[in-house]
Amino acid sequence: MSTIRVRFAPSPTGSLHIGGARTALFNWLFARQHNGAFVLRIDDTDTERSTDVSYREILAAMRWLGLDWDEGPEKEGPYGPYLQSQRLDLYRQAAARLLDEGKAYLCYCTVEELAERRQLAQAAGRPPMYDRRCRCLTPAERTRLEEEGRQPVIRLAVPEEDHTVVHDIVRGDVSFANETIDDFIIVKSNGIPTYNFATVVDDHLMHISHIIRAEEHLSNTPKQILVYQALGYDLPAFAHVPMILAPDHSKLSKRHGATSVEEYRDEGYLPEAIINYLALLGWSPEGEEEIFPLGEIVNRFSLEHVSRSAAIYDTKKLTWLNGHYLREGDLDRITRIAIPFLQARGLVPAPLPVDDFHHIRDVVAAVRDRVKTLAEVADAASYFFADVTSYEDKGVRKFFSKPGAADLLEAARAQLASLPEFTAPAAEEAYRILAEAKGINTGQLFHPTRLAVTGRTMGPGLFAILELLGRDTVLARLEAAARWIRENLA
Repeated sequence: MSTIRVRFAPSPTGSLHIGGARTALFNWLFARQHNGAFVLRIDDTDTERSTDVSYREILAAMRWLGLDWDEGPEKEGPYGPYLQSQRLDLYRQAAARLLDEGKAYLCYCTVEELAERRQLAQAAGRPPMYDRRCRCLTPAERTRLEEEGRQPVIRLAVPEEDHTVVHDIVRGDVSFANETIDDFIIVKSNGIPTYNFATVVDDHLMHISHIIRAEEHLSNTPKQILVYQALGYDLPAFAHVPMILAPDHSKLSKRHGATSVEEYRDEGYLPEAIINYLALLGWSPEGEEEIFPLGEIVNRFSLEHVSRSAAIYDTKKLTWLNGHYLREGDLDRITRIAIPFLQARGLVPAPLPVDDFHHIRDVVAAVRDRVKTLAEVADAASYFFADVTSYEDKGVRKFFSKPGAADLLEAARAQLASLPEFTAPAAEEAYRILAEAKGINTGQLFHPTRLAVTGRTMGPGLFAILELLGRDTVLARLEAAARWIRENLA
């Protein structure tokens, strides 16, 4: 095919996992680089586990990441519908053709019979594969089994000899002996197609040119190729990208931290940071750079530079990247997306008065250099919007416990109260004059003041804090801290 068409086909049985997001990204990048089409298809034939909530969450996560689709739910195209549950007639027609052509057959074996035969095969040292006993039933035998009320499945008649070879862009040629492949089920007894059958029918009818998916699907691919061949379909190109493993090389799971896109969104990660990080999980661009704008990733991405080796997931690196994008991102945008985190902590009202935005933006500008997530922005900014009710223990021991600390804070309060204009430069000059007058270094004045007005020992520049808090708040907090010292440390 000359037109590049790729698809991402999640099952709506849970949230969009970080591995699924990486698969979606690689497909999206490949389509955008080649001016092709990126199709979103929902594989919802698992009727027991698929939910509308998961379906909506997947769409929301894709939109949040910026992975816009050209065809799919809410963007109908020429090959829809794009939910498998709405395509059942297409699968039935394909299965009926295979039955008519003798390339598939009805199997009446019960679950109990299959389990018993598997146990016998294992006890005899044979692979626990289906023994194909329904493959050559006579019409009379089929009639007898149907009269017993058995509901058949449909199995593909797999060739018993030769090999099925997967020509993979990433992994090279991978060969599977047909004798190791069952006559697998393509339609269940309830009429619902299995994954390996439905995905082939859909990929063909949707003219998908490249199947880009995770390595764990490689074992499914020979079965799918056999379906392609049985139906007389042209094969697409395959590319199986490496698995994503935890730092200890185990399967990525909850114990390693967040695993879904929505969890990272709710913890205050930015979509551009996640996209940048996911692009580096298995793809190795030339050079030493690690920070890539999306447009540059599109231009540089290639399947030929995707590794065969498993990618190791490192939350620390993702968090570092997120900090970069927080610092360098457009301040108005960062402020807008930080506001819900401030509101969640009760620091600013919801809805937000329009006039409050500029002050919040100034606060975000002050704290964002030292934080890594939007949740940390809210924590770092809390004392700008809420009273200080406690002081860090280490700060109390180091700065408030010194003799004369309360007197020093009261002197600082008086110095600031006398300023004609309460600005950062004016406050800094006043403090330097006071320190010189008392014969102390400026740190002896700066550190207890920071603790008094923020409750913390670290944060943005002190005088930027003072100006943002405003004269009345600063004077009140200095007075309160001096009183606290006298009452608790005297």
